[in-house]
Amino acid sequence: MSKTKWFDRKFDFDYQENIFPSILERLSGTPVRLEEKIARLPPEILAIRWEDKWSVLENIGHLIDLEPLWQGRLDDFLAGKTELRPADLQNTKTHEAGHNHTAAADLLRLFRRVREETVARLLPLDDEQIFRTALHPRLKTPMRLMDSFLFVAEHDDHHLARITEIQRNNAV
Repeated sequence: MSKTKWFDRKFDFDYQENIFPSILERLSGTPVRLEEKIARLPPEILAIRWEDKWSVLENIGHLIDLEPLWQGRLDDFLAGKTELRPADLQNTKTHEAGHNHTAAADLLRLFRRVREETVARLLPLDDEQIFRTALHPRLKTPMRLMDSFLFVAEHDDHHLARITEIQRNNAV
């Protein structure tokens, strides 16, 4: 089964229901899901770059590398900005970080910490804040704060699915 590349994905945010509590569950559950997934992998597979793409460790590191962007976009929404800050579409930080030289336990611990910080900032938001809108810089579409963090949850799942691909294709 082939997966659509992240930058080829299309997103539809036409729903009117407040699904933010479910989004928060997904976001807060990502560290647990990631830890469970990694616990079953032998250490020798963690740094393998399958299909010349990021390894398991690099995928985890990438999630850590992007958390400041998600937190910054939260700041943008709360400040009433009309356009969200852009991402580095080259993923320079991830490519230069050397995540393959960091222990999986350290990466998992760091991801859990930064994600808990993000979720803690999201928990007290009210409906007015959750439904604030700003333009997503790459997609060129208006997004509510709620949509933006659904986008983050989808991004998490994209990388969890990639780790599963690595696992399956390396006979683990």
